[in-house]
Amino acid sequence: MSRQIQLTLASTFPRRAVPGRTILEPSVTRTRVRPADLDFYLHVNNGVYLQMMDIARSNLLADLGAFPLLRREGWYPVVASSAMTYRRSLRLGEPVEITSRVLGWDLRVVYLEQVFRRRGELCARGLVAGRFLGRSGFRVPAPDVAVLLGADPTSPDLPDDVAAWAAALDVAHRSPAEGDVAR
Repeated sequence: MSRQIQLTLASTFPRRAVPGRTILEPSVTRTRVRPADLDFYLHVNNGVYLQMMDIARSNLLADLGAFPLLRREGWYPVVASSAMTYRRSLRLGEPVEITSRVLGWDLRVVYLEQVFRRRGELCARGLVAGRFLGRSGFRVPAPDVAVLLGADPTSPDLPDDVAAWAAALDVAHRSPAEGDVAR
């Protein structure tokens, strides 16, 4: 099964919510490296990591019981930016564990870390800045999403490396005077 089909299934028929799961608790997705994941050099293609991360983020939302809440509001997630660091190659048949966790948010963006491990060994780390959009395309303020998912609207402090990354990429909050209006 292609990763795109897997993402469609994970989002259309999400796994069951984990009772009591909070927005700041990690979510774990387990998979194996498949033949279609490999590039010419017989290790996971860099683009496939991003597809695996999409699936893992859908599982994070499922664990939180977010899909019915988001559907009710007409909100959906999109990636504003991502960055990857690769440490070790993943090869055919190897087990992969992707741990996804929300690190915090500002007025516009939710920041996540997604870590790939093989038998406990760090293989890759991804940072994702995600937004939520409404049906008409308006940007949903990230604190509103946090509240919908049962969290306090005030974010925990971002780790220094993530805050610096967000500032460098200009995905962090801007005031309306700087040309960004949420609705």
